[in-house]
Formats: sequence, structure tokens, C-alpha cells
Amino acid sequence: MKSNPETGPGSTDESKAAPETPSERRRRRAVFLRELAEARELRERVQPRRTKERRMREAMRMRTFRI
Repeated sequence: MKSNPETGPGSTDESKAAPETPSERRRRRAVFLRELAEARELRERVQPRRTKERRMREAMRMRTFRI
């Protein structure tokens, strides 16, 4: 069995990675937030009761901190 000495896209070798530009970071963040919103929408469709309960708890929590 041969180990993989090459660094690929999933590598964690930080010394060879070029620093990320702000535009790349924003693009990655936008993709992440889009996928997160999509996952939340899917969860709302699949488990509407749990979603409603979560929304109610979140609203209660927000009311608790208002002055």
C-alpha cells in the first residue's frame, strides 16, 4: 500500500497554499450561505412542526434580550 505524499485539493499543508483573496473568500461565503439557506428551507418542508417550534423558541429568546 502506497501513502499519498502529494498535496491535493483536500490537503491541509498550509505552507504551500496561496493566501486567499477577499473576492475568493466572499464567493466561498456566498456559496456557503446559499447552501445553508437551502438546507433550512428543506428542513422547514420536511419537519414543519419542529421548524415552527424552533421559530417560536428563537422569537422568545429574542424578546428576552430586548429592553
